[in-house]
Amino acid sequence: MTHSMSLTLLARQLVATFPEAVRKLDPRHVWRSPVVFVVWVGSLVTTVVAVTDPSWFAWSITLWLWATVLFANMAEAVAEGRGKAQAATLRAARTTTTAQRRAVDGSLTTVAASDLMVGDLVVVRPGEVVPGDGDVVEGMATVDESAITGESAPVIRESGGDRCAVTGGTTVLSDGITVRITTKPGETFIDRMIALVEGAARQKTPNEIALTILLTTLTIIFVLAVMAIQPLAVYSGHEQSVVVLVALLVCLIPTTIGALLSAIGIAGMDRLVQHNVLAMSGRAVEAAGDVSTLLLDKTGTITFGNRRATELLSAPRPDDVELVEAAYLSSLADETPEGRSIVDLAATGLPDGTRARLDGVRRDGATFVEFTAQTRMSGADLCDGTAVRKGASDAVCRWVARHGGQVPPEVLTMVDTIARAGGTPLVVATARPGEQPRALGVVHLKDVVKPGMKERFGQLRAMGIRTVMITGDNPLTATSIAAEAGVDDFLAEATPEDKMALIKKEQEGGRLVAMTGDGTNDAPALAQSDVGVAMNTGTSAAKEAANMVDLDSDPTKLIDIVSIGKQLLITRGALTTFSIANDIAKYFAIIPAMFVVLFPGLDALNVMGLATPKSAMLSAVIFNALIIVALIPLSLRGVRYRPAGSTALLRRNLLVYGVGGVIAPFIGIKLIDLVVSHLPGMM
Repeated sequence: MTHSMSLTLLARQLVATFPEAVRKLDPRHVWRSPVVFVVWVGSLVTTVVAVTDPSWFAWSITLWLWATVLFANMAEAVAEGRGKAQAATLRAARTTTTAQRRAVDGSLTTVAASDLMVGDLVVVRPGEVVPGDGDVVEGMATVDESAITGESAPVIRESGGDRCAVTGGTTVLSDGITVRITTKPGETFIDRMIALVEGAARQKTPNEIALTILLTTLTIIFVLAVMAIQPLAVYSGHEQSVVVLVALLVCLIPTTIGALLSAIGIAGMDRLVQHNVLAMSGRAVEAAGDVSTLLLDKTGTITFGNRRATELLSAPRPDDVELVEAAYLSSLADETPEGRSIVDLAATGLPDGTRARLDGVRRDGATFVEFTAQTRMSGADLCDGTAVRKGASDAVCRWVARHGGQVPPEVLTMVDTIARAGGTPLVVATARPGEQPRALGVVHLKDVVKPGMKERFGQLRAMGIRTVMITGDNPLTATSIAAEAGVDDFLAEATPEDKMALIKKEQEGGRLVAMTGDGTNDAPALAQSDVGVAMNTGTSAAKEAANMVDLDSDPTKLIDIVSIGKQLLITRGALTTFSIANDIAKYFAIIPAMFVVLFPGLDALNVMGLATPKSAMLSAVIFNALIIVALIPLSLRGVRYRPAGSTALLRRNLLVYGVGGVIAPFIGIKLIDLVVSHLPGMM
């Protein structure tokens, strides 16, 4: 059912893009693809011949040659059509807005957004549209970025830090912010997105240029070969018509890959856009496919953004229930992510009745002590005089000692063990009326590796890609996380200078490096990397330095970007292999047909048993045109990529697309011949 729907959708797209394909017959457009341009010239020549010396055979060849050029244009038009649909959505989000520009004296002036200059300060209030790209310099607000990212949940943007960048066209939902404009009118993020997804700003990549040169060279060789045939044919007393020579040339040159090459490149960028990643150039997409080293930030990429409570360890004397209750109560006022994770963990060990009782202490008049950076503790003072505390081990130990208590050696041993393993120990203590304070146990906080990361790194290893974790943690913690995540190497206590040095070292060995980042301090490393992916939530400096922007701000998407890049390269290689391989069958169709009258022995090469020389030539030309249409879905969707080594990928490529490229034309040309051999003028 899905396959049928895909074919129906493709048919509709082909019909819809037919006018655009006709417009692309303009020689100023066609010459950009040398192979297709040769077919265009051949079509023009046969048209002249068909008009001056009309015949059913000449007109049939001419029409199918023009169809070949049209189908090539359609492949490109369908790929561009997808980008234009996305661009239309973006244009709908880009509205004409006004801005409240703030002067030096603090006064506000209403101006058109198009009049804003780099460095202007604008005030954006709730319900107003951000007039241009910039950085928040004052205030904090929730911003609706759905017009850009497609994500309906609002995000927080605030001055300072790595979440200060705002994009023109987004809407402030609450509070108010002051934005410093960082881009000129017409050069905003949305403007660049529109140009890129439409394909207007797409430049040919180095590999694409190299392949174009190869195809051009092959085409020139075949042009010379076909030109050399005519003198030999005249000498043999069997001069060939211009129509036959053009048909031979078009079937010999690699028209299939020449027609699909542009569509493959456009579709590669389109697949990234579908993953909400904006590539600033096709070169970046291609480089992603050749990456051999990935640099990944630990926090937010390999692990969740904040440490999480994973276990509660009781001291010998207190029971587990007392520790769980104390950890729960002492964390109710801790609004940090770590504090909330302790509440969640403790709640799983509490009966419903107990949890309801503990939640009621706030109503009973208990006093809660919030966590602060100064005290590094949180807790609660209950109405019956009981006090519970949870926090950093040294802070809680001082609290216990200050109230006349002692911390058991077993608790200190647990603290030391957790710290050595790279975790963060938090001590939980209680003080009841008339009793000395007691340390009940330890909460184990740790960076939790995201599910499935080890498997994904295993897939990257199978691709021949080396993974390096970047972290500011100490080497002990970094070693623990690296082992659990399954990365190949790590860089601990990393500074911006360390990142740059590592990237340059990797590149000196001839390897391509990819990394993610979101802060201003990441900008130098992003610029140095072959593939730099900036988070959309990051600073303008990071986005300007990178050659890709992830609109979802998901650092793990770098792995998907590499897969898409490899899929692009594999698709191009597979279709090139298929295109060159399927020429073999055309030799067996046309060469015998041209000279079988003069050299009857050539009939032995007519292994397909084609009816007549004319039907053989027409069948080969028709197949040459139709195979382009048949391969459009594959060029747009891409060849499915499975993580494997280069040798295995090459073997599969040759078996599927090399052997398949040889067999398919034999079958296709024979089936077409069964039909066209009954047409008039084919004898």
